[in-house]
Amino acid sequence: MSYFSRNFYYPRRSRWRYLGWLLAGMLLGAAVIALAGGLFPPPTRSPGREDTSAVPSPAPLVSLPAGQAPVIDIARRIGPSVVGITNYSRRDVFAGGEVKSGSGIVIDAGRGDIVTNYHVIEGYRRLAVTVDGEREYEARLVGGDPDTDLAVVQVDARGLKEAVLGDSAALQVGELVVAVGNPLGPEFARTVTAGVVSALNREITVSSRPGQEVTLRVLQTDAAINPGNSGGALANSRGEVVGINSVKIAAPEVEGMGFAIPINDARPVIEQLISQGRVRRPFLGISFQEVTPQVSRWSGMPAGLFISEVLPGSPADKAGMKVEDVLVEAEGQKVARAGDLQKFLERHRPGDRVQLTVIRGEDRLALGLTLGEKS
Repeated sequence: MSYFSRNFYYPRRSRWRYLGWLLAGMLLGAAVIALAGGLFPPPTRSPGREDTSAVPSPAPLVSLPAGQAPVIDIARRIGPSVVGITNYSRRDVFAGGEVKSGSGIVIDAGRGDIVTNYHVIEGYRRLAVTVDGEREYEARLVGGDPDTDLAVVQVDARGLKEAVLGDSAALQVGELVVAVGNPLGPEFARTVTAGVVSALNREITVSSRPGQEVTLRVLQTDAAINPGNSGGALANSRGEVVGINSVKIAAPEVEGMGFAIPINDARPVIEQLISQGRVRRPFLGISFQEVTPQVSRWSGMPAGLFISEVLPGSPADKAGMKVEDVLVEAEGQKVARAGDLQKFLERHRPGDRVQLTVIRGEDRLALGLTLGEKS
């Protein structure tokens, strides 16, 4: 018995009927093939030439047209404006000096001004700027501000490419952004990562110096930001700088949470650093703790800032503010968090006359004071 007769059994009475259907199917298939051949005649070949139609030639490599490769276009625009910054904490590195690296953005090619993060240059003894991943220049500090984590350095160099600063207030959640910087040092200069704006107007608290913390208003992005990216550019789809990459959350359970200082917030600070070498910042002379709504509910204290210290001779002391007062308003605006007070002070200058409202026991008091200048 053959293989087919063993595996495919048809009843004897239907064998001829099966063969008939099989023959009819073959004739129908031949007719369809003939019809298809009439509609789509086979390709012809010239006599004496080998038929190579079955082996397609590889397509030529072509550059993507402008607008169809946005990340490429953005990287080309902003990349040349991003430099590397090396912080040598001691002149003799071999004597145990620390070397830190970060990034910077050229904001004035003529003057050689470069903006970066304060924590990139903090504690420096010598600063070096690397351009194009090759040319290295000695840099000097123009000015730095730990409270906003911004600094400006300057180099005497030709051929710098100045960045175009954009409008961070025009950003939308979900908008494409590209981060450019030097993660892990000069060997990875001008690394490009892409993502979106994950959120706007975030507030994060970071340590500005030992024992001191500041609240930063930042943009959140999922573009990869790594150590060494600090001070680098976050650019929009037009290649304009909309943020200065500063912070990331580094934890095993966290992925893609980086933060940048909005360029609109950085601009006035940068201008003061260039013109004055420092930022003139108003000063109250108090230490405080937040009374959150949760704490307020179980403690009975009003929500606001609980005053834990008043420096003798400070503007707050002269105005009559006392320990255990709760600051609840500034110029009629609610103060519920440290960030509220910080925003209020940023809108004023040393010497401005302001009114603060505190709760003292059962009393609500209005205190007028003249803002001092933070040293």
